[in-house]
Amino acid sequence: MATASARRQLRENPIAVTVFLTVVGYALVIGTFLLDLPIYPDLTNAQVNYLTHAIALINAATTVLLVCGWYWIRAGAVERHRWAMIGAFSLILLFLVVYLLRVGGGGEKVIVGVSTGVWYAYIAMLAIHIVLSIVAVPVVLYALILGLTHTPSELRTTAHARIGRIAAASWILSLVLGVVTYLMLNHIYEYEFQSLVLPVL
Repeated sequence: MATASARRQLRENPIAVTVFLTVVGYALVIGTFLLDLPIYPDLTNAQVNYLTHAIALINAATTVLLVCGWYWIRAGAVERHRWAMIGAFSLILLFLVVYLLRVGGGGEKVIVGVSTGVWYAYIAMLAIHIVLSIVAVPVVLYALILGLTHTPSELRTTAHARIGRIAAASWILSLVLGVVTYLMLNHIYEYEFQSLVLPVL
């Protein structure tokens, strides 16, 4: 009964629920960066590195699911598309937990010892990654809520397909750039640890 009531509320108020969940998500991230929240354990540099690698794996797996989901919906495999997108969203929730734990408990890593050209390229990709991550939150949530509360035939009368294309495109590009900046920071160039700053992989 409670589940049916919750689903009805989601179905009837997708924009309100999207706004609420978006604000909660933003508040968690901003609070972690700007406030010294006592909810995170102190992490060693080695633990920060471990969590950084875990985040990259989560992002890579999410990208694969999103690309598969995009392909499957274009091929008419609705159920496969549905599970791919639910899986991708589940991985992003896992990412959020690991990311906040890493940032809140151990700070960040910054790229050092690179040429000016490489630094600007890295910063540009990182900036696009961050902006797209922020923009993707509400559109991903809205598309997901519509997808979970409507049948495939009902979805044709909603903005799900249009919003879903925007969500998937911004999400995939953000994740790919996140993985590229991770490789640059952790495997190609040097880095140093720093207390809370702009989010980087």
